[in-house]
Amino acid sequence: MPPSVMSVQGPRAEDRRDEDLIRLFAQTGDPDRFAELFRRHRRRVFLACYGFFQDTVAAEDCAQETFVRVFENADRFREGDFVGWVLRIARNVCIDHWRRKRPESSLEGQERELPVPTGTSGVGGGVHLTLMQLRKEIQALPPQQQSCLELKIEGYSYEETAAATGLTAEAVRSHLQNARRTLRLRMKDMLAEIA
Repeated sequence: MPPSVMSVQGPRAEDRRDEDLIRLFAQTGDPDRFAELFRRHRRRVFLACYGFFQDTVAAEDCAQETFVRVFENADRFREGDFVGWVLRIARNVCIDHWRRKRPESSLEGQERELPVPTGTSGVGGGVHLTLMQLRKEIQALPPQQQSCLELKIEGYSYEETAAATGLTAEAVRSHLQNARRTLRLRMKDMLAEIA
């Protein structure tokens, strides 16, 4: 019988591996098992969230939300690295929080605020239509490319984007390069019209 399904009377929670604790918590609902996981990883999750925002309050909110999601989704953990799974959840929580809180001057906000041109002639109208199309093309990018590009537009460095998304800095560069190439190809004709 594998150790993860041994009787509850087995080793103490603090002596078990993370992966065993989360499986046992999902099976039994024993709060002591979850409390041990929280004790072990709360600081790491907080620091990961703080690295995304550089703001203690936002980091605390996101760290708390991360553990709520871990609690609610414990039965979804399969095989693999528990810490990696938790940090992926933390990254997604941070991105969700950032998207909810970003200023109205973000790309989506600008799309709502810009007036629709009344005529199709003139450079101003062409630029506006091009910007609207660019926003649509960004939203059509694969999720990782879109996330990396949005963070870059907001001024995040490769390293900050890597920390926020859980990717390596090299993967961030690759996603940005692919996103830019795709946008150039899709926007080539519209850009030529206003050049």
